[in-house]
Amino acid sequence: MESSASSACQTDQASAVDDIPLAAPGQNPEKDPENGDGSKNAKAISFFHPTLKDTRIRAYRLWAVTVLALGVFIIAVLSLYWGVLYAVYDRLPNITVWIVDFDAKTAPYDTITPIIGPFITKEFSQLKPALVDNLGWTIKPANEFDNDPMRVRQGVYYEKAHAAIIINSNATALLKAAVNQGNSSYDPTGAAQVIYNTARDQTTLTTYILPALLDTLFPILSHFGAQWASMLDRNSSTQNVFRTPQAVNPAIGFSFIDLRPFNPPTATPSISIGLIYLIIISFFSFSFLMPIHGLFIQPRGHPPVRTWHLFTWRIFSSIMAYFFLALCYSLISLAFQIPFSNNPAPTNVGAMNPNAYGKGSFVVYWMLNFVGMGALGLPCENMAMILGQPYSSLWLILWVITNVATSFYTLDLASDFYHWGRAWPLNRIVNGSRTILFDTRSTIGIDFGVLFAWVAVSIIIFPFADYIMKWRLSRQVKQDKK
Repeated sequence: MESSASSACQTDQASAVDDIPLAAPGQNPEKDPENGDGSKNAKAISFFHPTLKDTRIRAYRLWAVTVLALGVFIIAVLSLYWGVLYAVYDRLPNITVWIVDFDAKTAPYDTITPIIGPFITKEFSQLKPALVDNLGWTIKPANEFDNDPMRVRQGVYYEKAHAAIIINSNATALLKAAVNQGNSSYDPTGAAQVIYNTARDQTTLTTYILPALLDTLFPILSHFGAQWASMLDRNSSTQNVFRTPQAVNPAIGFSFIDLRPFNPPTATPSISIGLIYLIIISFFSFSFLMPIHGLFIQPRGHPPVRTWHLFTWRIFSSIMAYFFLALCYSLISLAFQIPFSNNPAPTNVGAMNPNAYGKGSFVVYWMLNFVGMGALGLPCENMAMILGQPYSSLWLILWVITNVATSFYTLDLASDFYHWGRAWPLNRIVNGSRTILFDTRSTIGIDFGVLFAWVAVSIIIFPFADYIMKWRLSRQVKQDKK
């Protein structure tokens, strides 16, 4: 036994000696002259050791090229995001605001000489707004709307204008009656209406439209007050004004009517920041599913699977994953009590939280997110196969930024360059979500159509992307063998 053990030990030692590479004269046999790391027992060397000179030079060069490439990529891609807001003030006239004068246009008020309507329209025709207030102020004749203010509201709802100022048909009549008869119930805000739709784009409305409206309307009210006081001073028959001081100052005002308020606040992630995570989930689901696909790709313990069957499995499994993941994503909005069961509202009436599809709104919302995940995720799978790591991470950055830049900000204020964003998946998901959650103008058919188109094109490209991935991997294996 001892002789056998000794013989085995000597054999192992001889084998170990044979495995040690021979060193050139003057070299340390424990170190690899090329890499400086040597065997397991080699002594670690300094980063600045002479044997690492060539490695350091190569590392410096690769570092410089890599950082330069990343820097160029960052400048090029992030410029897309910054650029979407670059020309905002130059394009504010694209934010159309109608001024429609109905004052004394219809019976029984058409026998009265109008004062308020002509004054306000004249003020807007002579308006010289500041840069930040330079919206697309447009005076529209009442007969273009068949002398019906409700038609103006519908125009705002259907996004033909971002907002509208309506001078009511009885504006002058009520004001004159108040000062002549001493009507103490006179309400100055009954003279005109400001119509808008927050749910169309809450950011644009609160950042640009409402501030410009307030900056413009308050001076007009002040100018009218001065002129109206002068008219009253010349008319001795208006002694009842002391019973209605509000008919003297401010005399007129504006009632603000929001056709579709943006509410509740928890709806914000559903049409903005939360959708970024929809892209990320779509992207990384591929990484989690790939090991499962590998069970069929690698013929271990089973014959090879037919290529088209494998393609079908991979596409079908991804789509079904999106189906359930989209449900989980949609349930978050439901759990935080975003309404999904309210009835739709008339287009010319302000309503709080109407849903476009009544009690079926949640299902439509789920399906929109499901098809949206396919439109966002399948291109990511294709690019991941085509580019490989780490370049697929750069694709994710590009994909997120181009989708966000063209979806979270109104393209009416962006340069014409960004009009391609209307065909990007996230833009259609945002539009569709606004329709479902707030009953805004519906383009749901176009929204689903664009998303299905992305899915279809991605499925067509899928076999080619898979071929490129296999070619790239086989090429890498050959290089590693060399």
